[in-house]
Amino acid sequence: MSKDKLALYGGQPARPTAWPNTYPGALSIGAEEEQAVLEVIRSQNLFRYYGAATPSLNKVKSFEQAFAAYAGAKHALGVTSGTAALMTALAAAGIGPGDEVIIPAYTWIATATAVVWNMGIPVIAEVDETLTLDPDDVERKITPQTKAIMPVHMRGAPCNMERLMAIAKKHGLMVIEDTAQANGGYFRGQHLGTFGHINAFSLQYSKMITTGEGGAVLTNSHELYRRAQAYHDGGGIWRKTEGDLGDFLPFTGVNFRMTEITGALAGIQLGRLEGLLARQRAAKARITAGTAAICQAKGFAARPSNDAAGDVGVCLVYLLPDADAAQLFAKALSAENISAHTLFTPAVEDWHVYYHWGPIMEKRTANRLGCPWTCPYYEGQYAYRPDACPRSLELLGRAVHVDLSPMVTDADADTAIAGITKVAEALL
Repeated sequence: MSKDKLALYGGQPARPTAWPNTYPGALSIGAEEEQAVLEVIRSQNLFRYYGAATPSLNKVKSFEQAFAAYAGAKHALGVTSGTAALMTALAAAGIGPGDEVIIPAYTWIATATAVVWNMGIPVIAEVDETLTLDPDDVERKITPQTKAIMPVHMRGAPCNMERLMAIAKKHGLMVIEDTAQANGGYFRGQHLGTFGHINAFSLQYSKMITTGEGGAVLTNSHELYRRAQAYHDGGGIWRKTEGDLGDFLPFTGVNFRMTEITGALAGIQLGRLEGLLARQRAAKARITAGTAAICQAKGFAARPSNDAAGDVGVCLVYLLPDADAAQLFAKALSAENISAHTLFTPAVEDWHVYYHWGPIMEKRTANRLGCPWTCPYYEGQYAYRPDACPRSLELLGRAVHVDLSPMVTDADADTAIAGITKVAEALL
């Protein structure tokens, strides 16, 4: 096909309208969420523990119990954001001054900043072709100061949890899964966010299900659950409603408590999750199958997966031969009204890639002393460099990302297949 057939060069686009929006939970909000929020407001009790006029409706506790049951975990804790969930999980795991935590080169910067705010040192490891944490590089990055690994199931794709858990066991490390972008995903039949010792989820606006802002922590350890409770509630685990403390001694904490309004929204959204996932996964499977032939014919490929069935399906990622080809491919797809972009460009700041993490790369914090990097308890000499993870930058630079959502119909998927085929035939 000649280039002049492409919409980029004046041709007719593959689809006449804009690509469906990508906010699955947000766009599914309806009468049930409205009723749940009104119930809380009318009770005049927005606080999870008690109220002036009426007892708590226990919306947060109900969500926690439902979320734990859904994922197959023993304990869940509602918090105020995904970042709060990461910080709570790290604190519960005992991460502190002098401790290194291995994180991937491709993740939202909050994964790194949560480590810093617990006075730990984020150590950045490569991602592999799945665009998730490379187990081989994790092993290379382990030092005597390493205390934890934080796998991130980035863009809904499961990490290789079997290998990562084996590495952690071998070296005596904690595992804290960042499951912010993969709520409802799984690896070999087990829910993501239940492999690690304690794990974090996000309910932010763009996530699979949402409360605008919000998060949750999952764990199977009663001790870690108690520590998470203590940290997220200013140490206020003395509340009798939360059960007998036994010999647990509370410690100083913060305030990351979830409100009853957030809990009400979270409970309804959780009930929508499987339906949203089913439609989203169906769209991904249809487009993947429909573009397999053109991928093979033209020498590009969909990114491999550690478990394709367990992938949440929030996106399609194609790996092009090089960065220049990827840039042009993404630009041409967008002109066809198929939302696409590359995952790394040096000149375009994006805090999903370590290269652009200015505050981390330059070790800038709110305190004047530069802690945690200058902490006397830190015995390492970890330095951040823009070229520290060349394999990750090479992969991300030639990766073309296509947004998916439960709003992508079969007809939308078919236009995507036609558009991707059209662009590949013309450019590759």
